[in-house]
Formats: sequence, C-alpha cells, structure tokens
Amino acid sequence: MEAKAIEAVCRRATEDDIDTLAELIAGYAAKGIMLPRSRETLKRQIDTFVVAEIGDEVVGCGSLTRLGTDLVEVRSLGISEGYKGLGIGSKLVDQLIYEAKRQGIPKIMALTYEVRFFEKNGFAVVNKEIFPEKVWTDCVNCPKQHACDEIAVLKMLN
Repeated sequence: MEAKAIEAVCRRATEDDIDTLAELIAGYAAKGIMLPRSRETLKRQIDTFVVAEIGDEVVGCGSLTRLGTDLVEVRSLGISEGYKGLGIGSKLVDQLIYEAKRQGIPKIMALTYEVRFFEKNGFAVVNKEIFPEKVWTDCVNCPKQHACDEIAVLKMLN
C-alpha cells in the first residue's frame, strides 16, 4: 500500500486549543520526555505556541520561549500518535524558526532526546552549559537537574 501524503497546516495556537495541547503534552510528560504544562500555564503562554492541523484536527504542537535578548528555545514539541514521521515536526520547527527570525532573535536552541530530528532541521549538538539562561531559568527547578540526559542543540539564524 502506498503512503499517502498528508498536508498539515501550521498556525498560531488559540485558547480553543488548550485542552488538546494539555492532552498532547501530558502524553509525552507521562513518558518522561517532556515537562508537564498545566492548563493555567498553557493559557498564560498560549501566544508562544503553534499547532499543526490536518483538517480540523490538531495533530502537533510546539512553543518558542525567549531565554534572553539573542536566544529562544523550542519547547513542548510533540506530534500525536499515528502522525509521526510525516514531516509535521519539521513544519512546526520551520514555523518556530520563522517566528524567531520575525522577532530578530539570532539563536534558537532545544534540549532533546531526538538529536537526529534536530540535526535534519539544521541544528548542531552543543554543550548545554553554553546556555546559562536556560540553566538558571529552568534547569534549576528540574528533577533531572543533576542527572540531565537531554542533548542541547543550537541553530544560528541568518
């Protein structure tokens, strides 16, 4: 059977997406591969999220968090089961890169277990200690702080 191309459309998230975002993120958080986000947090940060839709179904999300004047982080990047491997994650990353460029921010980073995915999208592996903004903002409160197994990746935007 031939795989059918599925066209996802990325857009900014709205408050109508909060329940779907919460459910998608909770699935990843339960596996220990994404930090949980409460509905209240999602509501406060909704303007930082983008979603991918197929038809009227949200099948992926990601957010962009400012860590300093010249650095943003890709967070909460996830795809619904059954939609992985279709290029939706790359579309979301492209949308987040576009947003970072629009804001005039020259560097975009992520902490990830999916290094190959980010390398495929133009990121390079770097030492996470080069991001004191991240370490002092978020890592200080993380349960994995002293045994972090995530890999830092960085992309310079031109």
